Amino acid sequence: MKLTVIGCWGGYPKANEASTGYLLEHNGFHLLIDCGSGVLSKLQTMIEPEKINAVILSHYHPDHIADIGVLQHARLIQGLLGKNMDNLPIYAHSLDQQEFQKLTYKNITKGIAYDPEETLTVGPFTIHFLLTDHPVPCYAMRIEADGKSIVYTADTSYKEEFVPFTKGADVLLCECNFYKDQNGKNAGHMNSHDAGTLAKLTDVKNLILTHLPHYGEIERLKEEAAEIFPGSISLASEGLTITL
Repeated sequence: MKLTVIGCWGGYPKANEASTGYLLEHNGFHLLIDCGSGVLSKLQTMIEPEKINAVILSHYHPDHIADIGVLQHARLIQGLLGKNMDNLPIYAHSLDQQEFQKLTYKNITKGIAYDPEETLTVGPFTIHFLLTDHPVPCYAMRIEADGKSIVYTADTSYKEEFVPFTKGADVLLCECNFYKDQNGKNAGHMNSHDAGTLAKLTDVKNLILTHLPHYGEIERLKEEAAEIFPGSISLASEGLTITL
C-alpha cells in the first residue's frame, strides 16, 4: 500500500494547500479518502481525477467533503471531452440523507451507503469502521490489504474503543487538532498527548499527525506526542508518502 497526503488542515486549507484528503494506492487501484477543500486542485499534481477508482468519506463536514462537487464536474467535463470512465462509487454513511443524496450525480458518481457494523471491500482493500466522538456522525477506518494496515481516525476526541481498533497497525493517521495543554473533548478532537497515548497503547509502527491547527508552532505537536510515544512520528504535509 502507498499512502499520500493531499491535504492535512482542519477546518479550512491554508493558502495554496488543502484540507483533509488522502490517496491510498494498491495493485493499481486508487482510493481517495475524504475530499475536502482544495483537494481536487492538489490531487491533479499526483493523478488525474478520472483515474480515481473509488472515494470513501468519514463524515459530511465541509473540510472533508467540500470538493466532491468539483470532482463530479471534473469527471463530467473529461467525459464530454471524450474520456471513458466508470460511474465513480462514493462510499459514505447514510445517516444524513440530504448530504448522502448529493453523492449521486447523473452517471458520473454514485453514492453507496456503507454499513459501519459490517466489513466493506473496496477494490483490494478491506475496511472496518468505528464510530468516533464528534459533533456529527463520523467513522474512523481501519484499511487493510495484503497483511498491511492503516488506521485513519477521521475527526474524534480520544475514546478507549480506539485501542483494540488500532492495535498493531502499520500506520496510525491520527487527527491532532490541539496542543497538549488544550482539551479538545467538547470540540470532538484530539490533542498531541491523546495521539501519542493511542500510538503507544496500540504499538503502531508509524504515527502521522494530521487535521492540523492553524495556530501555534506545528512542530510542537510532534514534540509533545513524542513525550508519550517513542516510535516514528511524522507531521502530515502535502505530498508526504509512506509505502508499506
